Amino acid sequence: THLRFKPENGSQVRVRAEVSLYEARGNFQLIVSQMEEAGDGALQRAFEALKQRLFDAGLFAAEHKRPLPVIPSCIGVITSPSGAAVRDVLTVLKRRFPAIPVIIYPTLVQGEAAAAQIVAALETAQQRQECDVLLLTRGGGSLEDLWPFNEESVARAIHSCHIPLVSAVGHEIDVVISDFVADQRAATPSAAAELLSPDQAEWLARLEQLQQRLSGQMRQTIQQSRASLNWLQRRSLQCHPGRRLQQQAQRLDDLSLRLTRAWPHRQAQWQAQHTALQARLQQQSPRQQLQRLQASTAQLAQRLKYCIYTQLSERRGELAILSHTLDSISPLATLQRGYSITLRQPQGTLIQATSQAQIGDTLETRLASGS
Repeated sequence: THLRFKPENGSQVRVRAEVSLYEARGNFQLIVSQMEEAGDGALQRAFEALKQRLFDAGLFAAEHKRPLPVIPSCIGVITSPSGAAVRDVLTVLKRRFPAIPVIIYPTLVQGEAAAAQIVAALETAQQRQECDVLLLTRGGGSLEDLWPFNEESVARAIHSCHIPLVSAVGHEIDVVISDFVADQRAATPSAAAELLSPDQAEWLARLEQLQQRLSGQMRQTIQQSRASLNWLQRRSLQCHPGRRLQQQAQRLDDLSLRLTRAWPHRQAQWQAQHTALQARLQQQSPRQQLQRLQASTAQLAQRLKYCIYTQLSERRGELAILSHTLDSISPLATLQRGYSITLRQPQGTLIQATSQAQIGDTLETRLASGS
């Protein structure tokens, strides 16, 4: 079989062999089928040698690391289904975001057959395409116990995996080859579960914050509309009656049209943000809270529209009253009703009584259509 080291004279080794006797000479022979260095020091040297070889081959390069999904649609866990690691992972995921589905891909995590089963589990996860992130994990143990995660076949299977993968093997002090090849390493299985699962309470708080921002923007829009209408009212009182009133009426119509056009676009943006967050909460997210938020949003939108149109109608009515008042006190309006104005020329003095006119004076009478 394949050797992890090159045996030399004087090396201490542990072998599996068949013993035979050469009767002609009386010599014992060992037909060796498996050989490994004796002691953890030998395993550590084998670890360092493989680590350097894979580093030189580019398996640890940063450009191969892929980002993890913010809210996974499904998490695949490659581990022993009866170990403590899987229980720790499931406990943390249930606490932080219970809506995320979890699929266990069972495998041995210790012993000679473990490496081949881990590679097979990786291939199965990719073929089934059920998950958008994988977690390769097991609990702590000796260097020999963790050795399947130091096998070159496992390292290359991780490197060729098209699904982002987190390695969480052993305790915080344990380091294995899979940690270097994976897209990200976690110190423990529980830490890996924390890394992969968003905090559901935090996302609900973000939704609440979004609702508050939406309400604040609506109030600000109403206040700005009121300020614009008040400004138009003040300007109409300060400017020339006829033309200024017409200009401000046109301006008011323009503001009304712009508000009418701008509101659906702004509402669509807010609705798009709300829909995106709702979709990311996945199938089992707190739907009742989202429904209450949607109902509140729709109610606020209707109230905003009602307030805008009510304010516009009131301002149009006020403008009409002001225009009528100005017409009623205008001298031109008096002339239109059949009255006239008499002036003494060339002084231009207004004649208000017959006693102010003398025989021989030059008088000018102004009518609505001439003088």
